[in-house]
Amino acid sequence: MKVPASTYRLQIRSSFTLFDAAETVPYLKSLGVDWVYLSPILTAERGSDHGYDVTDPSAVDPDRGGPEGLLALSKAARAHGMGVLVDIVPNHVGVASPAQNPWWWSLLREGPGSPYAEAFDVDWDLGGGKIRLPMLGSDGDVDQLQVKDGELRYYDHRFPLAPGSYSDGDSAQEVHGRQHYELMDWRRADAELNYRRFFAVTTLAGIRVEDRWVFDQAHAEVKRWFDDGLVDGLRVDHPDGLADPAGYLRWLKEVSGGAYVLVEKILEPGEELPGDFGCEGTTGYDALADVDRVLVDPSGEPALDALDAALRGSGAPADYADMIRGTKRMIADGILRSEVLRLARLVPASEGLALELAADAIAEIIASFPVYRSYLPAGAEVLKEACSSAAEHRPDLAPAVGTLLPLLLDPANPIAVRFQQTSGMVMAKGVEDTAFYRYTRLGTLTEVGAEPTEFAVSMEEFHHRMKRRQEVLPLSMTTLSTHDTKRSEDARARISVIAELPDEWTATLNTLRELAPVPDGPFENLLWQAVIGAWPASRERLQGYAQKAAREAGNSTTWTNPDEKFETSVTAAVDAAFDDARVAKVVEDFVSKIDAAAASNSLAAKLIQLTMPGVPDVYQGSEFWERSLTDPDNRRPVDFAQRVKELAAIDAGTVPAAGTEASKLLVTSRALRLRRDRPELFQGYSPLTATGAAAQHLLAFQRGASGIITFATRLPVALERDGGWRDTAVEIPAAMRDELTGTSYGAGTVSVAAVLGTYPVALLVPVDGESE
Repeated sequence: MKVPASTYRLQIRSSFTLFDAAETVPYLKSLGVDWVYLSPILTAERGSDHGYDVTDPSAVDPDRGGPEGLLALSKAARAHGMGVLVDIVPNHVGVASPAQNPWWWSLLREGPGSPYAEAFDVDWDLGGGKIRLPMLGSDGDVDQLQVKDGELRYYDHRFPLAPGSYSDGDSAQEVHGRQHYELMDWRRADAELNYRRFFAVTTLAGIRVEDRWVFDQAHAEVKRWFDDGLVDGLRVDHPDGLADPAGYLRWLKEVSGGAYVLVEKILEPGEELPGDFGCEGTTGYDALADVDRVLVDPSGEPALDALDAALRGSGAPADYADMIRGTKRMIADGILRSEVLRLARLVPASEGLALELAADAIAEIIASFPVYRSYLPAGAEVLKEACSSAAEHRPDLAPAVGTLLPLLLDPANPIAVRFQQTSGMVMAKGVEDTAFYRYTRLGTLTEVGAEPTEFAVSMEEFHHRMKRRQEVLPLSMTTLSTHDTKRSEDARARISVIAELPDEWTATLNTLRELAPVPDGPFENLLWQAVIGAWPASRERLQGYAQKAAREAGNSTTWTNPDEKFETSVTAAVDAAFDDARVAKVVEDFVSKIDAAAASNSLAAKLIQLTMPGVPDVYQGSEFWERSLTDPDNRRPVDFAQRVKELAAIDAGTVPAAGTEASKLLVTSRALRLRRDRPELFQGYSPLTATGAAAQHLLAFQRGASGIITFATRLPVALERDGGWRDTAVEIPAAMRDELTGTSYGAGTVSVAAVLGTYPVALLVPVDGESE
C-alpha cells in the first residue's frame, strides 16, 4: 500500500478543472506536497461547486475535466513522483434535476419495477406505492403542472411519465395522479418524506451500497481508476450514513487493491475508530481540535463564561449538554421527523407501541446519544447509556424506551440498522449546524469534530494524545482547514487570542453592541468574533456568513421562516463595519492589537500540524493566510500564481519577516519538504520539556530519538506581558539546524530566546541527519 507523506486538497469544479489541477502540480511539488487530494470528481449536478451531489457515478464529470482531465492530472502527478487521493461519496446521489440522474429517472418512471428500485431506500407503503417528491411551492401548485415533450413539467423542473400513463386530452393533474411519484408541498418533507436522504437535504437521496450490485455499479468507475493506475487512495465521505460501514470498507479495499483509505468520521472525545474498519484513519478533525486547544489560554475561561452569562441574561453561561439535548430533540421533531417516523414504523406491532409513542421515545434516545452512531455490536454500551439517559430525562417514556432497547441492540433488526444511520444525521444537524451557532463564548471551540466544553488542553495532555495518535493511527490525516470547517485556521488563530484578552474583548464587544445593536446577545458575540477573525473581508462575504449563521442558530430567525426585522438588524450591523467610521475603528483597532499574537498562533498551529504524528493535509491556499468562514466562503478561488512567485523568492534567498503571509509559506514549504524527502525524521514522538520562567509557553517535541524537533510558541500575549522568554531553555540531544533560519545549534542546552528570535516557531533538523 502506498501511503502519502502529505496531501494538498484541491476543490475541483468547472472554474478549476482537473486540467487546471494538473497545471498546479509543479508548484505543489516545489511546495513539498507528496499527494494531490481531489474533491469529488464524478459527474455531479450541473453547476455544483462542491461535487457531493453526484448524479452519475459511472463517469468523471465532463464539467470538471472528464476522464481526459483525470488522466492529465494523474500523468502530471506521476511525472513529479506524486500520488493522487480522491474524495468519493457512497451514501447518496444528487436528485435535484431528475433528468441528470439515470438511476433516479428510471425510479420515477418505473417505480418499484425499476431496475434501480432496490438501489434507493424508499418506504413505498407510506406513499401508497409512490415516492414523495417535495418540489411544490404549495400543494395547490399542482395547477401549474404541464405535460410537454413527453414529460411532466413544473416550471423548470422535469419529470418522466410512466409508460402508457398519458393520452391526448388528459389534464396534467390527471397524468400526475398516474405516476409512480407524488409531487407535494416542500414543507411536508419534514414529516412525510418516504425516502432516505443526506441529513435534511431532499435533493440528495440515499443509496443502498450495502447491496453488492449497487456497490459494484456505483464504484465501477472508481475501480477503473485503480485498475488503470490513475489514483492511489480514497477519502470516503460520510460513512456514518451507511447501513454497514465496515462491510463497505472491506469491499472498497477489495476493488481498490488494498489502497490507502480515509473516512470522514467525527470522533467524540475518547471515541476511537471501530477495529474492523478497513481504513488508515480519519480526515483529521480530531487532530484539528487538539492543535486548537493547546493554543487556547485556559485562564480566559471564567471571564468569557461571565460574558456569555451576561449576554444571555441568565446569570449563568450556557449549559452545553442541555443545549444540545434540546437542539437534537428539535431536529428530531422538526426537519428530520420523517426519519424518526420511519424508525417508529419499523417497531413490530406485537410490541404494542403506538406510532407517536414510539417516535417520541426514539427521538429522546437519539437526543441522548453522546456520539454520532454505534456500529453494532460495537457501541452497544453507548446505546444502553443513551436509553438510560432518555428514560431518566423523560420518566414517562421509560417503558417505551425499555421496549425499544432490545430491538435497537439487535444488529440484524431493521430498526437497529436504520437507527444507526439516523443518529448521526440528528447529531450533525442538531450540534454542528445548530448548537455550534448558539454556543458562542469562543468561536475556536465550535469547530467540526471538536468538543466545545473542552476550553483548552495542557501541554501534558496534548503530548499524551500525540503519543496515542502515533501508536494507534499513525497514518490518519491531520488538518487545520477543510471545505467543511466553520472558520478556517487563521480565523480561529485570531479568535483564540480573545482567550488571552477576555476583558479587552468584553469591552470591545460592548462598544460594538452599542454602535450596531442586534437583539440577540450570544449571536452578537458569534458575529463580531467572525468579523474579527476574517478581517479584512468584503461586505459580501460577511453578509453571507451573517445571514447563514443567524438562520442556522435558529434562535431569532430561521431558514424556513426568516424574521425580517431581526435580519435587517444583522445586515445593518455588518454594513456598519464598512460604513460607520466608529465601528470600523473598533474592529480595526482590536485586529491591530491582536494581529501579532494571531500570526504567532497561526505559525504555531501550522508547524505543529505539519510535524505531529499523522499524514498532514494542506487545504488549498492555506500556505498563505486562510481566514475564510463557513462554506461557500472557504471555496473561493486560490491565486496560485502569487504563491509560485512568493515561494520562488523565498527559495532564492528572500527572508520573510515574522508575522507576514510569506512566513507561513516558509513554514509550510520547509515542513512539507522534510516530510516528503526525509521520512525517517518523523518516526516516533517524544515531548521535550523546557525549563525557566516561560517554560509553559513553549510546546516542543521530537519525532523519534533522532528526528526533527518542533518548537512552537503558545499564549504569545501572556509571554510578552510576562517579560518574554528570559532564561527559558531546552536540552536538545544532537547538533541541529533550524530549517526556517539556517541557524545551527550544538547538542545540549539551547536558549529558547535565541532559537525563536526570528520566528515564533522553529523546525530543527539533525545536522547531516545524524545524532551525536
